[in-house]
Amino acid sequence: MSATLSTHVLDTMHGVPAAGISVTLTGPDGISASVTTNGDGRAPDLLAGIPALPAGAYRLSFGVADYFRARGVTLPDPPFLDLVSIEFGLGSSGHYHVPLLVSPFSYSTYRGS
Repeated sequence: MSATLSTHVLDTMHGVPAAGISVTLTGPDGISASVTTNGDGRAPDLLAGIPALPAGAYRLSFGVADYFRARGVTLPDPPFLDLVSIEFGLGSSGHYHVPLLVSPFSYSTYRGS
């Protein structure tokens, strides 16, 4: 049995799901995937083509500055937050949900359900 993973992004500046934000997953054994969040700020196709997630260290990276610029937010140069990366570990089984709550100047995450 292997672990499962999901994520979603909430834009706390505007109080909406972060639709259109780039998400990249990297992990052990060369695991790599890139997607864009849907209208609900979720990435349902993140694991498409990845048959199993072995236990190990992973990273989710989110293109925060590009997202806020696309929303018309004026950011400093360089932006305070450009790419937010969350490094976390997966066990050999169970579901891991890694949400990101983000604004141009802050972010928060936790292990969701």
